[in-house]
Amino acid sequence: MLEKIKSLSKEYFPDTVKNRHHLHQNPELSFEEKKTSAFVAAELRAIGLTPREGVAGTGVVALVKGENPDSRVIALRADMDALPILEQNEVPYRSQNPGVMHACGHDVHTSSLLTTARILHSISHELEGTIKLIFQPGEEKAPGGASMMIREGVLQQPKVDRIIGQHVAPNIPAGKIGFREGMYMASTDEIYMRVHGKGGHGAAPHMTVDPVVIASNIIVSLQQIISRNRNPSYPSVLTFGKMIAEGATNIIPGEVYIEGTFRCMNEEWRAEGLEKMRKMAEGIADAMGARCEFWIVKGYPFLQNHPELTRRIRRHATEYVGPENIVDLDLWLAGEDFAFYSQITDASFYRLGTRNEARGIVSGVHTPTFDIDEAALEVGPGLMAYMATQEVVS
Repeated sequence: MLEKIKSLSKEYFPDTVKNRHHLHQNPELSFEEKKTSAFVAAELRAIGLTPREGVAGTGVVALVKGENPDSRVIALRADMDALPILEQNEVPYRSQNPGVMHACGHDVHTSSLLTTARILHSISHELEGTIKLIFQPGEEKAPGGASMMIREGVLQQPKVDRIIGQHVAPNIPAGKIGFREGMYMASTDEIYMRVHGKGGHGAAPHMTVDPVVIASNIIVSLQQIISRNRNPSYPSVLTFGKMIAEGATNIIPGEVYIEGTFRCMNEEWRAEGLEKMRKMAEGIADAMGARCEFWIVKGYPFLQNHPELTRRIRRHATEYVGPENIVDLDLWLAGEDFAFYSQITDASFYRLGTRNEARGIVSGVHTPTFDIDEAALEVGPGLMAYMATQEVVS
């Protein structure tokens, strides 16, 4: 089975690259993936599968059924959306949609899973169980396409026993695969504050309630919640990246607007920390004669890789690419809506190396020069197909 899958992944490699180029040239933003969705559905039909379209708006789902389809269901997920970035790469497959770019590798994920589907369908007579293929919209934008697909029953009918996700890794050489058990990626909440004071002349601060000073106190004080209230076992980050005070050198404004992000890896601490921040911000403002509006836009939960499942797929990957091509991943406090799946069923999210320093392919995700060493596209589809074939029988 392993050698057959490797051979098919190599045979289909030119088509994988072709599909990736098409997707890269035609990127669409979150929840706007209409042409992408239609392309995916058409490719699945050409393979011989029957896609279900319109899940969570633009999502697509298909099933590859083995000889005993009711025995176990393994889901494989790829995201399809792009980012609002103007591409700077001078390549033949450069984005033709100005200001929109596949700068996070979702074109890689989608083209890879299409080839995985093709491999699995071609050997379906040798498979057990059912493999559910999830092409998901809107990973880059809250509330996250994963949460919406879950609400529409993507993990049911048939019920998914496990789910596996793949993501590019520009910090890992192409051909290598990264894994981490347990906590891996962070929850992502947005924090917004508006501090209302009383403006006035900069030379007469005693006649004002200075919201700049008060907002500054709030920002500094909130960091103490992370350093003094958090259990050190749970990584957390609190960052404020935007502060608007529309005053001048001699004008104290009437209000200050603040934006930040809170990230952590424990859902109980997430709720507790946010509530402490709200109380502290409001309390400091009140004590200094001002008023603080504090509101939260909840993002994705933290991503937990199921330890046993991760150990198994790591073993499958070792069989597929060799132990010298397996690497350990560090904690990463970025967010990923695959986390919604991990909160419901056994899930594991691994990384596909795409870096090639000799060719200058080193840019990180979410940058206008992000690209991949397409040698990874020969490895990715077959690896995921092999993982799925092993998981439906384990």
